[in-house]
Amino acid sequence: MASLGDHDEIIKSVSDAPPTHYMVKIESFSLLTKHAIERYETDSFEAGGYKWKLVLYPNGNKSKNMKDHVSVYLALADSSSLGPGWEVSAVFRLYLLDQKNDSYLILQGKERRFHTVKREWGFDKFIPTTTFLNVSNGYLMEDTCMFGADVFVSKERRSGRGECFSMIKDATSSKHVWKIENFSKLNKESYDSNAFFAGDRKWKIRLFPSGTKHGTGTHLSIYLILADPETVSDGTKIFTEFTVRIYDQLQGRHIAGKVTKWFSGSTLENGWVKYVSKVYFTQPSSGLLLKDVCLVEADVCVHGITSAL
Repeated sequence: MASLGDHDEIIKSVSDAPPTHYMVKIESFSLLTKHAIERYETDSFEAGGYKWKLVLYPNGNKSKNMKDHVSVYLALADSSSLGPGWEVSAVFRLYLLDQKNDSYLILQGKERRFHTVKREWGFDKFIPTTTFLNVSNGYLMEDTCMFGADVFVSKERRSGRGECFSMIKDATSSKHVWKIENFSKLNKESYDSNAFFAGDRKWKIRLFPSGTKHGTGTHLSIYLILADPETVSDGTKIFTEFTVRIYDQLQGRHIAGKVTKWFSGSTLENGWVKYVSKVYFTQPSSGLLLKDVCLVEADVCVHGITSAL
């Protein structure tokens, strides 16, 4: 008996009419197993204004502990085309050609919702392997078989806004040291370091030599800047831990600030308005400014990403 994996009723039928939306012919079927091809995806095809794929597991879907069966599914080929929060409901039929009788075994389940989280529906136990491989049944002849699909989109709707927060396992930090020379001659409001990468994102250090906002004239202001805002899509937030240090070049008593912040398209910078007072920074004994040179280090680790569903 074919199975959806959740005990829903399945309509099983036989028809002389071929599928109208897509068919795939697989020759030398036995070589899929020989070459350890556990999953085969077809090219995409269009039905109901959307693109779909057939997904075939010749020896069963191992991720669902299936064995002794062929598993076949319909998958939404490009869920990004739906846009955030959109979902498509469809009724579909999956076909297997009986080459002996020139007819089709058809399996149909109930209406299913496809969206960015659940892109694939079908039959864990489409057909028992023994039945499929038995030449007398006509499904596999001369090591060739044909599967097909019909898809009928019944409705589309927006399910509301949502997001997915993914923490990064074993996240690693990246360090960047910025050497600023001729500090006393800096006359612009702010300066940026060269860009560097951390967590697959591009960052910069931004320094305000005479401070900014309520630190103007009394403190150095320092920020970490997300340097590639064009790559941050709507709804994306980046959970980031970072440390900014100014080196004590005399005694190694560096000063540092460490925070955990969210970066996004609307929050491209985080840091300190009053990082260090100009009085302390310029004292020769602090070691922070030696021979008119200071060294600023950023240590950045991206711990998680939130993206729109």
